[in-house]
Amino acid sequence: MRAKSSAIESRTISVGTLAPDRAAGPDGPAGGTTASSFGTAQAALGVVAFSLTFPATVWGLEGFGPWSLVAVRSVLAAVLAGGCLLVLRAPLPERRHLPGLAVVAAGVVLGFPLLTTLALRTSTTAHAAVVVGLLPLTTALLSALRVGTRPSRAFWAAACAGAAAVAAFTVAQSGGALTVADAYLFGALLVCAAGYTEGGRLARVMPGWRVIGWALVLSLPLAVPLTAVALAHEPVRLTAHGVAGLLWVAAGSQFLGLVFWYRGMAAVGIPRASQLQLAQPLLTLVWSVLLLGERLTVAAPLTAVAVLVCIAVTQRARG
Repeated sequence: MRAKSSAIESRTISVGTLAPDRAAGPDGPAGGTTASSFGTAQAALGVVAFSLTFPATVWGLEGFGPWSLVAVRSVLAAVLAGGCLLVLRAPLPERRHLPGLAVVAAGVVLGFPLLTTLALRTSTTAHAAVVVGLLPLTTALLSALRVGTRPSRAFWAAACAGAAAVAAFTVAQSGGALTVADAYLFGALLVCAAGYTEGGRLARVMPGWRVIGWALVLSLPLAVPLTAVALAHEPVRLTAHGVAGLLWVAAGSQFLGLVFWYRGMAAVGIPRASQLQLAQPLLTLVWSVLLLGERLTVAAPLTAVAVLVCIAVTQRARG
């Protein structure tokens, strides 16, 4: 709703991102140029798109079942991505890159949307936003394991502090015990972080927008039959909110948001763009109040700010 990021070389990845585009020209950054305000604006648009994912998912659930919403979302996003790949004559990915793209598809295209959608049936968007605010830290941990980097002690201390803050918030909000929704959210963190980490590795050899584009296209053989089965078993009510939510998570969150984000990162680089994305959980809290009328507990924004500070420390301490 999310989800990036909802994102590397041997450093951390932000939520909703994989890595900056590497190639020169239209598919990558212009080498040696200074960061432009236009690039910053594009990265900011990507963050805004990602921050609306959870509220849009809640709207989508008004008209669709959770499985239908995720399946139709994936198909629509894949059609958009496939059209762009075709129009821009993007080369087919090499066979050796297919396993990595499959991990991206499983984590970012299907796993994260499905698990967060299932969680949002019973969890508030504010609660989900705070928990999923740990995604940059989770991705950084998996990235360190995947590429064999050795982050500094300050990095690990900040990562543990952020995890502890979210764990305390989750237990307190759940009455002293984890709920099924919390299990879905923590599972979503792991699968999405795996997808972002593998996508970051692939983005070293192909532009980031092609990584997510081909991952979406590769998900079609699973998404299409899943859509048929889900629509046959889950009732559909075409409400204004339901349709608007579906269209946003498909076109805005899962495709256009990533396009803006990658182009922005290509122009301004990872560090500057990452600072923008630190505001994403807080933006989601704002949307939950404005669009859904949720009432925030004092703990929600305080925990989100605490996680933001921890992520900022990891950004500076990565090594």
